[in-house]
Amino acid sequence: MKRLTTALAVSAALSLAIVPAHPGPCTDAIAQFETAVRQSAGNPNAGPFAPQSVGAQTGQEPTAASLARARKRAQKAFDRELGRAKRLDTRGDTRCNAALARAKDMYNLH
Repeated sequence: MKRLTTALAVSAALSLAIVPAHPGPCTDAIAQFETAVRQSAGNPNAGPFAPQSVGAQTGQEPTAASLARARKRAQKAFDRELGRAKRLDTRGDTRCNAALARAKDMYNLH
C-alpha cells in the first residue's frame, strides 16, 4: 500500500511540473527531416557524407580504415549540426533554419 501511495504522490508531483511545450521556429521541419532520415535507414547510399579528400582526388585508393574514419567524421559533423539546429529551435532562435539546412546538406537521403 505504501508503494502505491508513493507512486501516486510522485506521479502527481511530476504531472504538476510538466510545462506545455511550445514549438520553435524549426520544430516541424526538424521532425520531417528526422522522419526522412529514419526512413532512409535501409538505403545503403543514404547517410552523412563529406567532401572528397585530396587523396581521393589524386587517385589514391582508400583503405577500409580511411573509409571508416571518414564515415565517423561525417556522422559526428552531421550530429553536431542537427543538434545545433535543435538547440537553437528550443531557444526560439530562427538561426535553426540555417543549421538545419547545413545538416540537410550533409546527409544523402537517396
